Amino acid sequence: MSEEILINVTPRETRVAVVENGMLQEVYVERALQRGYVGNIYKGRVSRIMPGMQAAFVNIGLARTAFLHAADIYRPAGTDGDDNSAVPLINSLVCEGQEIVVQVIKDPISTKGARLSSHLSIPSRYLVLLPYSHNLGISARIEDAEERDRLRQEVLALAGESNLGYIVRTNAEGQGTQTLGFDVTYLGKVWRVVQENITQANVGQRVYEELSLPLRALRDLMHDGIVKVRVDSHEGFDKVLAFVRKFMPELTERIEHYPGERPIFDLYGVEDEIQRALNKDVALKSGGYLVIDQTEAMTTIDVNTGGFLGARNLEETAYRTNLEAAQASARQLRLRNLGGIIIIDFIDMADLEHRRQVLRMLQKTLAEDHAKTTVYEIGPLGLVEMTRKRTTDSLARQLCESCPTCNGRGMLKTAETVNYEIFREITRAVRQFEAEKLLVLAAPKVVQRMLEEESRAIAELEQFIDKSIRFQAEEQYSQEQFDVVLL
Repeated sequence: MSEEILINVTPRETRVAVVENGMLQEVYVERALQRGYVGNIYKGRVSRIMPGMQAAFVNIGLARTAFLHAADIYRPAGTDGDDNSAVPLINSLVCEGQEIVVQVIKDPISTKGARLSSHLSIPSRYLVLLPYSHNLGISARIEDAEERDRLRQEVLALAGESNLGYIVRTNAEGQGTQTLGFDVTYLGKVWRVVQENITQANVGQRVYEELSLPLRALRDLMHDGIVKVRVDSHEGFDKVLAFVRKFMPELTERIEHYPGERPIFDLYGVEDEIQRALNKDVALKSGGYLVIDQTEAMTTIDVNTGGFLGARNLEETAYRTNLEAAQASARQLRLRNLGGIIIIDFIDMADLEHRRQVLRMLQKTLAEDHAKTTVYEIGPLGLVEMTRKRTTDSLARQLCESCPTCNGRGMLKTAETVNYEIFREITRAVRQFEAEKLLVLAAPKVVQRMLEEESRAIAELEQFIDKSIRFQAEEQYSQEQFDVVLL
């Protein structure tokens, strides 16, 4: 398996793509005016307590107040209720007007403010510092028991009497004492600077900022399977190279500057993949296809056989299509950065072993996902329910906005429906106001239908209201837009 990281840098936007065997797997976007907040630490002030929600709203200097749940509030060891199974009442943890240091764990999404936690964490290449914890955790993806024990002993020895907690990241597998010691030292220095900033900062000020997208991608995504990192900007390349030389010098030779005239994303077909990721339909090689719908509550993926009729019988056709759909669905979730509740409607299969195989394929493909996923068994309706951790907006919501014509409904009223709305508006207008004649302004398609298919109805309406009606097509009007003018 060959993976590459492509970094495209322009003055106001940076994009990072992960390409595996020539196929785009993940894409990240960061814009100068819309940079995310996840990982940033702020000094905030509690502005409102919501006892019924067990939460508080906190002002951290953003456009909307952020949300802090009682379960995400740090409680020193030995305090009452210091048991995750019994979260104390929010009123006993914070009060209105109280200053509190918090970290953003989820960006503002749609109409919701940022999600906060006072359990601070600062990541490095191999470790995550937990300054308020005294525990040591090991990534569940490090499965070898001996390696887990070795890493535990190494980090405990390096931490010494610091009284700080750590999480050992997956990248730490196989790393020696010197490498881990470098991270412990680095995190210690960062935490001391954060502590100083906290004492000096005012409410609403940031005391720690997460790395920029290219450096964050290298820290979180670099592993032995990444053969190249290509950067298409001289300045960006210099920053990336300096970061790698300092924190992961053994990977320096894998960093390359891409000097080509053809845009790097075009060279790898990334631009086309991004465009396809904004569509609802996803074609499968077999001839089947997926239909992906993202709503406020959940994301649904519907699997269809389409033109695939090559198997021996209906059961075999469904099985083969579902296997391919399981792989494609997992990839699309990563590529589109879809999170929250996800429902996959596979084609019905009667064979229980076929169901198990499809579910295993989905779980196997999702194992490569960096976001935490949980997959449940196929339910009685043949649906797979799963969740995927969401920290930022999906790709579509980062790059797109609701259609101003349909207001995000995805559908328009037919010309016929608008015709009848115009008839009702004319009747309403002449009853309320005096006028000799009327002028109707509407979209060309609506006016054309009025003058052709509804000409008899117009004549009857003119006779009923005893006034003449003139129609004027307006190219700038959307299909649902019209005006009735009294003359």
